[in-house]
Amino acid sequence: MEVQPLSGFAGVRKIKLFMALSRTPHGLLDMATPALSALLALGSFPNGRVILLGLLTAFAGYTAVYALNDLVDYRSDREKLRSMRANGGSGDVDAVFMRHPMAQGLISVPQAIAWTVGWGLVAFLGAYSLRPLCAAIFFAACCLEAIYCTLLRVSYLRTLVSGLVKTSGALAAVLAVDPDPDLFFVGHLFTWLFLWEIGGQNVPNDWSDLEEDESLSAKTLPAELGPEKAAWVVMLCLCFSALLGMGLFWGSPGVLSPVFHLGSLGAGWFLLINPAAKLFKERSLDAAGRLFNKASYYPLAVLASTLAGMIF
Repeated sequence: MEVQPLSGFAGVRKIKLFMALSRTPHGLLDMATPALSALLALGSFPNGRVILLGLLTAFAGYTAVYALNDLVDYRSDREKLRSMRANGGSGDVDAVFMRHPMAQGLISVPQAIAWTVGWGLVAFLGAYSLRPLCAAIFFAACCLEAIYCTLLRVSYLRTLVSGLVKTSGALAAVLAVDPDPDLFFVGHLFTWLFLWEIGGQNVPNDWSDLEEDESLSAKTLPAELGPEKAAWVVMLCLCFSALLGMGLFWGSPGVLSPVFHLGSLGAGWFLLINPAAKLFKERSLDAAGRLFNKASYYPLAVLASTLAGMIF
């Protein structure tokens, strides 16, 4: 894979490299998840302090965790990049700027560590200011992310760890606005996001990198179970996730108009089920990449539906 040119001044180019390290475009999309979770848990908008502190904490948290992934996976990413150059690479929302700049030698390891630790401290302090338990959840998410990376050549069940990491932001957001949340709502929210992460993010992303992962003897779900079983996992997870998404209002104290249901239904169909059905039929790397990209926008679409449902 050729290094993509980054236009502009040197400082801007360097910032783009760090944004590529943290997959900032994807992280911004992921910020919809804690925002949605806080809205639904509270049933209304939090106060201004919680909103501003929560946005900063969420941005810092996703920035740190995505960078941590590249730090822990540094050696395997270098091997994967050599294979990607031979196969032509792949394009997805994780590689808007470029893929793995540290593994390409464009960011040094000490620089990446400083970037990760710096944003991690911002996220930890922000989470602690919201509620100490939120800081504990963030720390646990970082540990789980490191464990997830180290299991690359160990077990495809690491996808379950990925599900735990992705749900951590939502759980922290709920606790930030409600210290004693309804357990049914928390369980519903957790299951919804867990299934979305596995079926719409982790498995399709591993599927689109299947050739490179096989060259590394990586233990991913598509590599270990094969396309047929992986397609069933994706389809079942996303069908249930779309259904649970339409029922998120059950545990929320807020009142949502039918606009929410229509928006959530449309988001589930166009961003999850339809592309998952195409992957089930084609079972190709391109179809997996398209599903990953579309599913990345699903929490944002549900957040938009929630806002519309609360306003109208």
